Amino acid sequence: MSKSIRIIIADDHPMVREGLKVSLESEGLHVVADVSNGQEALEAAAELNPDAVLLDISMPVMGGLEACAAFRDRFPDIRLLIITMHDDREYILKVVQAGAAGYVLKDAPPEELTLAVQTVCQGGTYFSSSVAKTLFSEFGNNSRSVSSSEDILSPREEDVLALLAEGMGNKEIARELDISVRTAEAHRLKIKQKLGINNSAGLIRYALDNGVVRR
Repeated sequence: MSKSIRIIIADDHPMVREGLKVSLESEGLHVVADVSNGQEALEAAAELNPDAVLLDISMPVMGGLEACAAFRDRFPDIRLLIITMHDDREYILKVVQAGAAGYVLKDAPPEELTLAVQTVCQGGTYFSSSVAKTLFSEFGNNSRSVSSSEDILSPREEDVLALLAEGMGNKEIARELDISVRTAEAHRLKIKQKLGINNSAGLIRYALDNGVVRR
């Protein structure tokens, strides 16, 4: 991206915050504040107007999930990324439902953490590979819910939606499905129009609720 991405880090462990700050700034990103809970992150965001906020799940005063909901209401343009050691499906689903755009484990290498921040700031979603595997592995054998998307989306649109839900951007989808980037963008726009959903987090929630996976 042309300008340095401005980030707030919220974690109740000072050493973790410092480690994340060093990792991100070594990759050219700009940490404008590091705080110990979600409430402090909200206060800092009101003053500093960051591009993204990195949130731990378990924090005193206000944890990451509660903070996600508050940010979605007060600062909908700020992108939210959960950084945690929790790698179980219950937490991941709660994060998606709370409106976060990504979920990365704290032991991720600096380049992956940077990629995650860049991806969500460009409007995409990002899940660490192990997180994505945990989140989507159980859907392959699930039948569609009653509110199935089969009568709404075409088979190709369902393929695009499934890849969007896995965190892929338009270029990756185009490469995966052997279509042009412009076609991938058109499918994405059509899916949003058909479903009445305007953001990536909403598309992910829809895909999860309806068991939309690649065939």
